Amino acid sequence: MDIDIFGYFAAILTTAAFLPQLLKTLKTKKADDVSLTTLIMFIIGVLSWIIYGYKISSTPILIANLITLILNLLILISKVYFSKPSN
Repeated sequence: MDIDIFGYFAAILTTAAFLPQLLKTLKTKKADDVSLTTLIMFIIGVLSWIIYGYKISSTPILIANLITLILNLLILISKVYFSKPSN
């Protein structure tokens, strides 16, 4: 059995877990309940996973974390953008 199947399965689940948050944030144009500190810490952790995945040549780790990074950067951008007071 190819062990990478578990990596790909985990990658799909953990990456897809951020889609509902991103969609809700974009739909409601609110991200008040999203912790900025947690989001920044998570993004730094994902960057670390990307470096690790690159160094060990792990495609599942790289793909999952690159997609997760993009989704979380979009959530971060949305949080900052929607937190600005409107005139």
